[in-house]
Amino acid sequence: MTTRRIAKIFKSRPTIEGAGVHLKRAFGYHQVPQFDPFLMLDDFHTSNPDEYLAGFPWHPHRGIETITYVLEGLVEHGDSMGNKGAIGAGDVQWMTAGSGIIHQEMPQLSPTGTMWGFQFWANLPANQKMVAPRYRDVKAADIPEVTLRDGVMVKVIAGEVAGVKGPVSDIVIEPEMLDITLPAGVVFSHALPTGHTAFAYILSGEGCYDDQRELHQPESVLLFEHAGESIQVASLAQPLRFLLISGKPLNEPIAWQGPIVMNTQEELNIAFEEYQRGTFVK
Repeated sequence: MTTRRIAKIFKSRPTIEGAGVHLKRAFGYHQVPQFDPFLMLDDFHTSNPDEYLAGFPWHPHRGIETITYVLEGLVEHGDSMGNKGAIGAGDVQWMTAGSGIIHQEMPQLSPTGTMWGFQFWANLPANQKMVAPRYRDVKAADIPEVTLRDGVMVKVIAGEVAGVKGPVSDIVIEPEMLDITLPAGVVFSHALPTGHTAFAYILSGEGCYDDQRELHQPESVLLFEHAGESIQVASLAQPLRFLLISGKPLNEPIAWQGPIVMNTQEELNIAFEEYQRGTFVK
């Protein structure tokens, strides 16, 4: 199989969102449409409760899916439909905002003091922008972990590895979401669907992510070329951990303002007018 090379490298940048949550943005608005169908990746990782407890109070979403993956800490959530819950270490919430939802995400004080997690935004195609909102709350115990050759460990959230499928399925962009750990001195290869956008976000360790043998460090996002059938990753003297995300591009126009992503400016105007009138939630 031919190996995909890295097309671009982005270093996550500090920013503040919500009511004062300190996080690092790996990519977002200014990188559209390079990551199509993905829109944004935020990494919230801090041991200072003052940097996360303010949370993300009530706000709307329409036209997208938000995917939250918690590595450490606890995040409580609620929405305009009366749903309530919490996701903790190792849990995933895959929320399809669809036609519109108003919700809040409020981190709680972590027993260790540290909050660490990620939120991705994935776009919805035009014919599904206005579907009914829905949740997939996936507990850590329901996410399979596969041990491969040389001790490589893969948590399969979405997609398939060695015949093991993740619990998140039936998503229009055919996503793959893997949390991968390599022991020191290991080479790992993984096949990718033809034409799918793929990127890696490095959590810890230094390694090489294609056949160019260049070293890449944590808090970097590596966008792979579309050409090629697989990725190849090599760890060095220390273990290496990264997220691997891929999905089918939509190749549709994007109109994005704040928490709402549609296809046209007119659709954005309608969404915000409905939000002001109180008719946003269908």
